[in-house]
Amino acid sequence: MTTAAISPGYTPHFSGHETFTLRQMWLKKVFDQRTKANRIKKSVFTDDESIARFGVGKNMVGSMRHWALATNLISEGGPDDYVVSQRAQWMFSNDGFDPYSENPNTAWFVHWQLAGLATRSTTWFWLFNKVTAPTFTKTDLEKPLADFAFKFNIKRGISASTLARDIDTCVRSYAPRSGGSSPEDFAEPMLGELGLISEETKGVFTFRRGPKPTLSNGLFIYALIDYWELLDPSASSMGFESVVYGEGSPGRVFKLDEESVAERLFSLEEDTAGALSWTDTSGLRQVLRKSWNSSAFQDSMLKKAYE
Repeated sequence: MTTAAISPGYTPHFSGHETFTLRQMWLKKVFDQRTKANRIKKSVFTDDESIARFGVGKNMVGSMRHWALATNLISEGGPDDYVVSQRAQWMFSNDGFDPYSENPNTAWFVHWQLAGLATRSTTWFWLFNKVTAPTFTKTDLEKPLADFAFKFNIKRGISASTLARDIDTCVRSYAPRSGGSSPEDFAEPMLGELGLISEETKGVFTFRRGPKPTLSNGLFIYALIDYWELLDPSASSMGFESVVYGEGSPGRVFKLDEESVAERLFSLEEDTAGALSWTDTSGLRQVLRKSWNSSAFQDSMLKKAYE
């Protein structure tokens, strides 16, 4: 059960989005509610002005709050407010890296938060790390996900309908409905541009593995640091297979093939000023690391992603 992001004490989360996929400007709209102290009052999502404030319906306001929490851009502060993360400030300030989410690295960052870290997005992590079938339908996923959820011994059971809605929302986040008639069917989800899941025939989906040209090396390394710190923060090396195939790894979460990962690792030493390096000696392929302040180093890689 233990993987990089899913520890024995992990609490799974299968709701909160109100079945709405994350839209491009939602995180910015939430971010703009911050105070000078970089806090957001919880009441902005629930008071009588919330619908007018965000320009969406009540359920969508709740969904916006969920996505900001699930992507770790805000977190619980006191009983009355949320704390805005430093990385959210770097990204979404008017003079930040990408205030309007136009840079594909922002979508990749969000995908990593959901499918790599699984804070409030268990289905996202499970789909990208546990599902290995070449093709799948949403119905195919329901029982395996229920079995996965059951292992956590949740005191209050999770209904089949809750899991089905979570699966539907997750898949639609990457492969929107085609030919629908509701406004939701025509709203482009933020993660749709990544091309990670495609609908091969009606209702049949597949992962699109291979190179990801819009994923910068900086963001790839950012994710690698997260994975390393979660898996074994004291380790001075990591095997190539772990980077490519490990549950919660950049290779698996970003659906990269071996060649694509290897190409990124070849330039690792240059990209990180020697903090990380790649070695292939006597058939032993691994990443080596020097000591680092992981948070500061990771922040530098995030900034590099937007250069």
